[in-house]
Amino acid sequence: MSRAIDISATDGTIDAHIVTPDNAVGPLPAVVLFTDIGGLRPCYHEKAQRIADSGYAVLLPNIYYRDAAGEIVPEGKSFRDPDVRPTLVEYAGHLSPEAQSRDFGALLECLDAEAEFAGGKVGVVGYCMTGAFALRMAAEHPERIAAVAGFHSANLAKADDGSSPVGLVDAIEARVYFGHADKDELLPPEQIARMDEALAAAGVHFTTELYKGAAHGFTAKDAPSYDATADVLHHKRLATLLEETL
Repeated sequence: MSRAIDISATDGTIDAHIVTPDNAVGPLPAVVLFTDIGGLRPCYHEKAQRIADSGYAVLLPNIYYRDAAGEIVPEGKSFRDPDVRPTLVEYAGHLSPEAQSRDFGALLECLDAEAEFAGGKVGVVGYCMTGAFALRMAAEHPERIAAVAGFHSANLAKADDGSSPVGLVDAIEARVYFGHADKDELLPPEQIARMDEALAAAGVHFTTELYKGAAHGFTAKDAPSYDATADVLHHKRLATLLEETL
């Protein structure tokens, strides 16, 4: 079950969806689901519903609301098509850490205001570039975020990048899970090691898992890199994390 909602934010109006189980009774623990670079589209609505069906209310925002509402990728096209991807890269370039921070506040206000969401702790999950968003949200709102998950995350710990979320992990109180793609050019082994070292030094409860043989984007059903076996494992790991934290 899904309903559309408009969320007032500093930079405009975030179009989003609240997704709940069909048989939902009363408020449920909240999960914020950030899409990958492709934005809102059917495979992410499906992800949101699958999470919700385990007993959660999921907030699925349009990360590109500053530039366009709804689905960015035209029907019948792929987010990886050469005539689509430049637009996505342009829109993604507008999502600076400062812009993300402003959005986090608006999303948390939505969770507090809407009847579907129970009060208290929140889970956040991100894919590709938004694995970093999820980490940053947990670092900036440690009192609210209890669980962070990132799958085939990108650029989590680039060397000499002052805006990298690796520099914020000291503030995280949430439990963290990463499911990394094998041989991912967007998150090479040295970045994985740098992030793991930072999380360990900060005393964060975290788990890192390498999905052997799975390529970047392995959970995206509309990508050529989709891996059904890895996708099933990702849902299993996410369900366990949310159950044990929320």
